[in-house]
Amino acid sequence: MKLWKKPQSNSPDQQVSEAPYVDLSPYLSEHLQQRRSRIRRFFTRPSMKLLLNTHVEGKDNVEGIEGAYILIPNHQSHLDAPMIFSLLPDFLNERLATGAAADYFFRKKTIAKLTSLFFNTYPIERKGRPRPANQPNAAGMTGRLLKEGVPILVFPEGTRSRTGEIGDYKPGAAALAQKNNVPLIPIAMVGGHDAMPVGSIFPKLRSRVYLYIGKPMYSHEGETANAFMDRTFDAIKAMIRESSAYPAKADGTSYFN
Repeated sequence: MKLWKKPQSNSPDQQVSEAPYVDLSPYLSEHLQQRRSRIRRFFTRPSMKLLLNTHVEGKDNVEGIEGAYILIPNHQSHLDAPMIFSLLPDFLNERLATGAAADYFFRKKTIAKLTSLFFNTYPIERKGRPRPANQPNAAGMTGRLLKEGVPILVFPEGTRSRTGEIGDYKPGAAALAQKNNVPLIPIAMVGGHDAMPVGSIFPKLRSRVYLYIGKPMYSHEGETANAFMDRTFDAIKAMIRESSAYPAKADGTSYFN
């Protein structure tokens, strides 16, 4: 299969990598999508429900959504990604992809295949980290996938909370949503920190964990990426505070507008 190549730049200040760009076909493959769905149905979802006391609310908030979007959860523990990929309804995560460090998760083929099998991961090149030998160019993967209609999972806090409280978050996902004209979908996660705090190897069995799915949120005209992300996290905080996927402001209006 011919790989997509970056156009040559006329600017002497820009250097174009000779490596071909990462092939997107695995992320668009119905065969691989069905295989991940079977793994989720027969392995990861039953395992999560056996280990934890799970509760998911708000499926109707995203009923009928199509195309690309960016899922934005708060980040509490190592359980977060498995919970997202295992417990959300199939129509929401059947094509969902998430980034993983190219220099770590894609350095060895075995690790790359395992993470891709369970989490549909794509490589992210970290600043200051050289690309492993013979590895395709992963620059711009998130934007390329969104343009092809593939939804993305992003944790804007970047790292797990050490206290269970929401930490500082970055506006990068909001900027991507604005650039690609796709919505952010806020996901409030509760209980993960208590079930598996930083430093734990295994979760506490039968711990209660909650996923609240908010409505898709679009950027307002003239809104900055920072302001858009602030609105999204206001909705996440409200879902956590009210223990509901349908929080309302004091005046009765929705946080998702």
